[in-house]
Amino acid sequence: MQRAQHQGLGRTHSAYLRHHMHGSHSLHLGCCRSSSPPTLPILAKMAQVKQVGLLAAGCQPWNKDVCAASGDRFAYCATLAIYIYQLDHRYNEFKLRAIMSEHKKTITAISWCPHNHDVFASASADNLVIIWNVAEQKVVAKLDSTKGIPASLSWCWNAGDSVAFVSHRGPLYIWTISGPDGGITVHKDAHSFLSDICLFRWHPQKKGKVVFGHTDGSLSIFQPGSKSQKHVLRPESLEGTDEEDPVTALEWDPLSTDYLLVANLHNGIRLVDSESLSCITVFNFPSAAASVQCLAWVHGAPGMFITGDSQVGVLRIWNVSRTTPLDNFKLKKTGFHGLHVLSSPPKSKSFSSQSPNKNHHMSSTSEAIPPPTLTQNQAFSLPPGHAVCCFMDGGVGLYDMGAKKWDFLRDLGHVETIFDCKFKPDNPDLLATASFDGTIKVWDINTLTAVYTSPGNEGVIYSLSWAPGDLNCIAGGTSRNGGFIWDISRGKMITRFSEHGKSGIFCIAWSHKDSKRIATCSGDGFCIIRTIDGKVLHKYKHPAAVFGCDWSQNNKDMIATGCEDRNVRVYYLATSSDQPLKVFSGHTAKVFHVRWSPLREGILCSGSDDGTVRIWDYTQDACINVLSGHTAPVRGLLWNTEIPYLLISGSWDYTIKVWDTRDGTCLDTVYDHGADVYDRGVETGASPLLCGKVSRDIKQEVDKLSGNSRERKLRWFSECLSPPGGSKNLWDLVAVIKGQDDSLLPQNYCKGIMHMKHLIRFKMSKAQELTTVKMSKFGGGIGAPSKEERLKEAAEIHLRLGQIQRYCELMVELGEWDKALSVAPGVSMRYWKKLMQRRADQLIQEENNDVIPYCIATGDVKKLVKFYTSRGQLQEALLVAQAAWEGNMQTSQPSTSNGTAHFEGNNMEDYNELLHEVSKELSEWYFQNGCAVQAACCHLAIEDIELAMAYLIRGNELELAVSMGTVLGECAAQATHYALELLARKCMTVTTCFPSLGYRDLAAELLMMIPNNELHLVKLCAFCPGGTAEINDLHEKCSLPGVEECIQLAQAAETEGNTFESIKYYLLTIEPEKALPIGIHYVKEQISSSSWTLDSVCPFLDLLSYIRTERLLLHKCSELRNELLILYGYIGALLAIRRQYTSIVPALYEYTSQLLKRREVCVPLKIEQLSEELDAWRACTRSLNKSAEELPCTPPSKLQQEVYATLLSRIKEEPLKGMEGPDYVTGSNLPSHSDVHISCLTGLRIQGPVFFLEDGKSAISLNDALMWAKVNPFSPLGTGIRLNPF
Repeated sequence: MQRAQHQGLGRTHSAYLRHHMHGSHSLHLGCCRSSSPPTLPILAKMAQVKQVGLLAAGCQPWNKDVCAASGDRFAYCATLAIYIYQLDHRYNEFKLRAIMSEHKKTITAISWCPHNHDVFASASADNLVIIWNVAEQKVVAKLDSTKGIPASLSWCWNAGDSVAFVSHRGPLYIWTISGPDGGITVHKDAHSFLSDICLFRWHPQKKGKVVFGHTDGSLSIFQPGSKSQKHVLRPESLEGTDEEDPVTALEWDPLSTDYLLVANLHNGIRLVDSESLSCITVFNFPSAAASVQCLAWVHGAPGMFITGDSQVGVLRIWNVSRTTPLDNFKLKKTGFHGLHVLSSPPKSKSFSSQSPNKNHHMSSTSEAIPPPTLTQNQAFSLPPGHAVCCFMDGGVGLYDMGAKKWDFLRDLGHVETIFDCKFKPDNPDLLATASFDGTIKVWDINTLTAVYTSPGNEGVIYSLSWAPGDLNCIAGGTSRNGGFIWDISRGKMITRFSEHGKSGIFCIAWSHKDSKRIATCSGDGFCIIRTIDGKVLHKYKHPAAVFGCDWSQNNKDMIATGCEDRNVRVYYLATSSDQPLKVFSGHTAKVFHVRWSPLREGILCSGSDDGTVRIWDYTQDACINVLSGHTAPVRGLLWNTEIPYLLISGSWDYTIKVWDTRDGTCLDTVYDHGADVYDRGVETGASPLLCGKVSRDIKQEVDKLSGNSRERKLRWFSECLSPPGGSKNLWDLVAVIKGQDDSLLPQNYCKGIMHMKHLIRFKMSKAQELTTVKMSKFGGGIGAPSKEERLKEAAEIHLRLGQIQRYCELMVELGEWDKALSVAPGVSMRYWKKLMQRRADQLIQEENNDVIPYCIATGDVKKLVKFYTSRGQLQEALLVAQAAWEGNMQTSQPSTSNGTAHFEGNNMEDYNELLHEVSKELSEWYFQNGCAVQAACCHLAIEDIELAMAYLIRGNELELAVSMGTVLGECAAQATHYALELLARKCMTVTTCFPSLGYRDLAAELLMMIPNNELHLVKLCAFCPGGTAEINDLHEKCSLPGVEECIQLAQAAETEGNTFESIKYYLLTIEPEKALPIGIHYVKEQISSSSWTLDSVCPFLDLLSYIRTERLLLHKCSELRNELLILYGYIGALLAIRRQYTSIVPALYEYTSQLLKRREVCVPLKIEQLSEELDAWRACTRSLNKSAEELPCTPPSKLQQEVYATLLSRIKEEPLKGMEGPDYVTGSNLPSHSDVHISCLTGLRIQGPVFFLEDGKSAISLNDALMWAKVNPFSPLGTGIRLNPF
C-alpha cells in the first residue's frame, strides 16, 4: 500500500503508523471509577481505570487471503491485528476469543493449519512470518527475514509442519518449522514468473501439487513427477493480448484430483482440468456488470460453491452442473472482499437429516445430475453451512446459508488507524471516531455498533470535533483535503474549508461557547479561526507546524495552541492583534496536544514528543508541574471533569496513565492497549467512560432535589460509578418495582430489559404497528420426499371412503403435512393435536423455524421454550414463557369440569417456574458477556431482587448494589449488608497517596449502615494502624471501649473461657497478637473433632484475620502466622467449594499444601488428606457438571463419594441466595492482547482485567482475586498481607 509522506508529522506515514498494531483501529473504551459511599460527597478515590468495551477493527481490503476458518473458529485480519472469533456452544453464538497483534506492518495473508485447529500462520509487509497458537494465545515460531515481502502464504497440505510463501514474482519458499529438516528451501520449479502472483493453492489430496494465479489471468501448475505448466489456461478472450485480468479466486475441487475452479475479475468463473489443460465449464452471470471477487466450495454439498461479487455484496449459490447461479442474495451494498465456508456447522445444529449418503470418490460434476423426477430447482436446496463474509468496507459477518440469515455481523469497523475520538456533548452514548481510512464513524457505546458513517472517502482524517448542543454535525480535518462539516442527520457534507491549501489539518476545534466559530491548525504554521460559513476571523502565524489547539472552557475568546517549535501559545480573540498573549516554553521536543482544564480556570496541560506532560498556570505565567513517566511521545490528553486535578494521558509507549496533577503522582497505568494511543474522548453527563462521568451538573441537580430525594441521590451516585450500558435500565426497573407510574418511564425503556408486566404489552403494540405481517408458511419442510403417484391415488380413495385417518397418514408419508392437518380434525381433535405434535417434533429435529406455530397451536409451551433455548434465542424463549404465564396460550383442558381449575393452577405454577428458568438463563448469558448490570436487570424484571443483588455483587458493582439495595429496602437487606461490608474492606486497605484517615472514617460510616454492626466495627478498629490516641479516637467513633478497658475485658473473657470475646477484645488492644494463640488453638481443636462444620470455625478465623498487618508480620509471630495462613487456606478451599468458585478450589488446596510442606507448623491437617479431598471434589463435581457432548469420564470411586459427602456435611449451604458461581467483572470477556500476563494460580494466560499481587510481579485475574479475597483474605503469596481487589 503506497503511503505518502505527511509533512509535519515528522516521519513517513508507515513509520508514523508504527502503532499499527490492532489498537490503532480498534477502540478501547475504559472506565475510570471514583469510589465512595452514598453517605458522603463523592471522594476522589481513584480505583483502577478498567476497560469496559472494545470496538473491533474491520477487515482490511488490501490483501487477498485475509480471512480463514477452522472448526468452530474463524479469523480475519485488520491492517495490523488478527481477530479470532470462536463459537460459544452453550449460547450458539460467535464471540471474540483473541486478538493477535504481533505484526508491526500491514498483514498480507493468513492461513489456518489443516491438521491442527489451534494454529495458524500469518505474514506481514516487514518480511515476517509468524506461527501463532490460538488456544495458548502465543507465538510458536517466527521467521523474520523472508526474502521479499510474503504476499501470499499457505500451509503445505500433507507435509507436516511446513508453510509456503511467495512474493509477487516468486520464487516459492517452503519453511519447515520443526524436525530434522527444519529451515527454508526453495521450490525447484516455482520461480521466474512473467506475471505477478495473486494467490496460490496447494492441492488438499495430491501431495505436492500446487497452482498459482497471476495478474495476467493465467495459471501456473506444478506437481512432482510432471512437467511444469507455467502461464497456461488464460481466459480465451485474452489470448494474444497484453490485457490484464487478475485471478481473484482459485480453489481445487474437493472431490477431484484435477478439477479447479478459477475466477478472473472480468472474465468470470471457469471449471478447468489441470491435467488436460482444458476448460470444462464457463459459468454465466445474470448481468454483464457482475464481477467475482471471491469463491468457496461448500463442504458436505457436493458440486456446490458460492461466490461474492466485487461491486455489490451479492452472494451467489452455484452448482457445477448448471452454468447459471441457483440463487442470489444481496447481503450488503458494498462489494465482497473474502469468503470462507466453515467446514463444521455449529455443534448444536443437527444437519444430519440433510446430508444424503454419497460416494465421495467421484468428481463433483458426476454427482450433480438431479434425479429425473425432480424439477431443477427442487434438486438444489440451499446448502447447510455458514459462510464467513468479509466486505470492502471492513464489514465482517457469518451468514447462515440454510436459514438465509446473519448469525453474526460486525459492520462498518474502521480498517485503518483511528486518530481521534470524541463523545457527543448532549448524548454520551454516541462516540465519533476519525480514521486514516477516510471516514468518520459514530458508534453507540451500549451496543458497540456503528450507527452512522460519513459519506465518501476524505483521504486521511486526523481530527474531529462535534458541534455544540444538539446541532448534530461533526467538523473534520484531513491530511490533504482541508476541513469539512458533516451533517449527520442529512447524511452529507454541508461545508468545506480550504484556507490551508494541501497542508494537513492536524486539529479542528468547534467552539462550545460560541457555536459559530471553528478553529483549525495545520502543517502550514497557521491556526485559523473562522465562522461556520467560512468567513476568516483570525490567522495566527507560528514559526513551524501547529499540531494542537483547544478553546478555553471558561473564556469564549481564549484559545491555546501547541507547536513544533516546542512552545505553547495562548491567543485572545477579542483583540485584533495576531500576537499571542502568552508563550510557554519548557518542552524539549514538539508539542502535540493542549487541553484547558474544565474545572480550574487558567490551568492547561500540554503533551509533547519529549514524553512529558506539563501543567501550566495561565494566571501565574508558569509551569506548575511536569508529569514524567511515558517513554515515548504523548498524544492523548484528557482532564477528568469531576475531579479537578485528575488528568489522563495516552502515549506511543502503548500505555494510558492517570495522574494526580497536584504532586505529579501517577495513580494508575493501563497497559492493555496494544498500540500507540492517539486521543482520548470524554463523555459528559453520563456514566464514566474513557475516564469521566462528567458533571458539574450532578452537584447542582442533587442540591436542587427536595422531598424524597434520597433515592434520586443514590441513583445519581451509582450512575457515576457503574460502567455504561445497563445502570439506567436497572434504575427504571427499580422504579417499576417501587410502584412508579408507567407514564414516567423514559421512551427508550422498551429497548432494554423490561419488567415482566410490560413485556407482552409492548410486544403486542409492536406487532400491531407492523400492519403487514408476512404469514409463515406451514409444512413443506426440508428434504423433499419422493412424490409417488400411486400413494396419492390411494390416499384420494381412502378420503372418498371416509377413512380420514388413513388419508392423513398417507399424506404425512408424502410430506404433505398441511393437507393432512387440514382434515385431521375430522378424525378427532385429539388426533389432530397428536399429528401437530409429530410435525413439531420433526421440525425441531430439522432446526426449522416453522415449528413455532405448531407448538403454539397445541399449547406445547415447554417444547417451544426448549427449542429456543437450545438455539441460544433466549429473548424469544422469555417472551413465550411470559405469554404462557399471563394465560395467553391455549393449553389442553381435561374433560372433567371440576378438574379444570386445578389443572390451570398447576399450569400457572409450571409457567412461573419456566419464566424464572428462562430469565436465569438470559441473565447468565449477559453475565458471561461481562454485563453484570444487565444480568441483574433480568432478575429485577421478574422481581427476583435477591438474585439481582447477587449478580451485581458477583460483577463487583458494589456501589450500584448498595445504592439499589438501599432504595429497595428490606427485600434486599441481606445482600446490601454484604455489599457494604465488601465496600468497607475496599476502603480499609486503600494504598494511594490520599490521606488514609478519610478512608478509615468512610469504612466506619459504611459499616454503621448495617444493623447489628458491632462485630464489623470491631474488625475495622482491629485492622486500622495508629498510636494509642488515634486508636482510642476511632474506638470512640465506633462506640467501642478504649484500649485500656479492652485489655481488662479480654483478660476477664479469657478467665471465663469465652474464647470469641477474648479474641475480640485482645485484637482491640495495642498487642493484638495475644489473640492469635487463643484463636488458633480453638480452631485446631475444632478441626480435630469429627463433627465440626464451617460455621463453627469461620467466625473465629474471620475475626483473627483482621489483626493489624504490621503486628502479624512480627518475627515473634511467624509460627502462629504460618498456622493462621494454613488454616485459612484450608477453610478458604471449603468456602470456595460452597460458593462454587471452581477456578480457585485447586489453587487454594495447592497453596495450603505448599505452606504445610515448607513451614514448620503443628496443625491437624495432612498433605495426603488435602490431595484426597481435592481428588474427590474433582471426581464428584466432574460427573455432575458433565455436558452431553463431553466424553464419558470415570465415575467417582466409593471412597471418593464418601470423602465428598463428608466435605458437604461440613460445608452446609451458602446462606446468601445467588452467590454461588464465579465472579465475572465488566471486561472479563474482552481478550487481552499486547500485555500478556500468566496467572500464578493457574499457569494460564489471563483474559480480562489483571490483578497484581504485593510483589508487583505476580499476576492473577481480577475475577480470581475477588473470589480468593471473599474466601481467604490473605494473599496467595503466603506473606500474610491482606488482599484488596474490590
